[in-house]
Amino acid sequence: MMTLYQFESCPYCRMVRQKLSDLELTYVSVCVSRDRARRDKVVEVSGQPTVPVLVDGEVVLADENDIVAYLEATYGRQGKTAKSPW
Repeated sequence: MMTLYQFESCPYCRMVRQKLSDLELTYVSVCVSRDRARRDKVVEVSGQPTVPVLVDGEVVLADENDIVAYLEATYGRQGKTAKSPW
């Protein structure tokens, strides 16, 4: 199952949540602190403190545009017929 590290009021996280919802994907949401200095788990999984971060098996993405593109390529209509580059 996918895990999304995020906080609710972040517009970039909202963009990713919307894409997950649009594609009807199941995921675990881990709400993190707005304070980057308190995001130890995010740093542990991604090597950096910014959100959103999506973990899907071995794939770890830390940019909302990359995450949305990955989700579309992997789970969208194109992803069902084409091989994902991730």
